[in-house]
Amino acid sequence: MSTPTTTPVTREPAAAPRGTPARSGRLPSTLAVSLARTRTETVGFFRERDAVIFIFAYPVIMLAIFATVFGQDGARVGPEPGVPFGQYFLPGMVATGVLLSSFQNLAISIAVERDEGGLKRLRGTPMPPLAYFLGKVGLVLVVSLVQVGLLLAVAAGLFGIDLPTDPGRWWTFAWVFALGTAAGAVCGVAFSSLPRSGRSASAVVTPVVIVLQFVSGVFFAYGELPSWMQQVASIFPLKWMAQGMRSVFLPEQAVVMEPSGSWEHLGIAAVLTAYLLVGLVVGIRTFRWRRRDDG
Repeated sequence: MSTPTTTPVTREPAAAPRGTPARSGRLPSTLAVSLARTRTETVGFFRERDAVIFIFAYPVIMLAIFATVFGQDGARVGPEPGVPFGQYFLPGMVATGVLLSSFQNLAISIAVERDEGGLKRLRGTPMPPLAYFLGKVGLVLVVSLVQVGLLLAVAAGLFGIDLPTDPGRWWTFAWVFALGTAAGAVCGVAFSSLPRSGRSASAVVTPVVIVLQFVSGVFFAYGELPSWMQQVASIFPLKWMAQGMRSVFLPEQAVVMEPSGSWEHLGIAAVLTAYLLVGLVVGIRTFRWRRRDDG
């Protein structure tokens, strides 16, 4: 008696629910990971209330103090009729805000992440290293845009400081802002390897930023600073960012207050680009994912 042959039943694989991407086994692209990393960095930044308050509030508070003390009809800078001190002070605060959001923010936060072991854990994941750095740059852009927007809104709305209406001036603002932000970010990444620990990062980085503000024409009219101080300031990017911002927010006749008698746009672009390239080279050579005592 023959045994009937049983034909195996072939089941079709269940269809994936609509809207579910097919799994190809490929890792997401570097760009996709960078965007996700930018979102993670931004959310993490805004959860650090002390850092948020300092970076956003410092330029606004300093502008408020100087604009209130001197007023738009009070002290004026330059030859008659002069520029109201509050208006003259605004470009320096914009440049300082960019420096805080880029250089100081990254130099301190990356040093802390390294000290706490966060960078070591990230290095052990499949995330491309480039995505980490692009995420930091994305964070800096977001923070800088919000900060500058807040500062300009306060300047115009509360203190009556006139903002430019010429599109050419806003184009100048765009490229000075972009170059300054990029240069500050890469220099912050490079400088983050200097502090020996996360605890010492703030003590190492903050004095550098404060000194640069005093010698770069942020708190005082740059042309009235001693010549030796101007020469020292011209080595560093904050002086050039502040000068570029003065060419945006000050009237054209204010150019006579510059020691060179010119806004020196080519010089500004050259110095900021040089810092961007040097910061990249130094950062690539010196960046560490581990603490000094971790091999």
